Amino acid sequence: MQQTKALQHPDPSAFNFLIVDAIQDIKGQDIVTIDLRGLSDATADFLVVCEGNSGIQVASIADNVIKKVGAATGQWPAHVEGTRNAKWVLVDYIDTVLHVFHREAREFYRLEELWSDGIVLKYENA
Repeated sequence: MQQTKALQHPDPSAFNFLIVDAIQDIKGQDIVTIDLRGLSDATADFLVVCEGNSGIQVASIADNVIKKVGAATGQWPAHVEGTRNAKWVLVDYIDTVLHVFHREAREFYRLEELWSDGIVLKYENA
């Protein structure tokens, strides 16, 4: 059975910037967006990846994104996981998926390397 996308954002760049802005509010570090639309095996159109220095910061970043995106767009994630231990929190908006890592987990999983064929945009640390 093929999964259909629940919502196509009219302006994915604005949606992703809203996510990045919410990450920067909580001082998330090393933020990147990866445009996967040109890859046939991608499960989403975009990935947003960042890191926090502690489990509390990782959870706070994810929580702020959920609140800010929900307030601005009325859209809530289809799925959230990893909040219990906050080493890697995934926030799934179907066509954009946010990965908030604790620094060591990000270095271990190297998610950006797995999707290095996508178009990567890096943001300055706030």
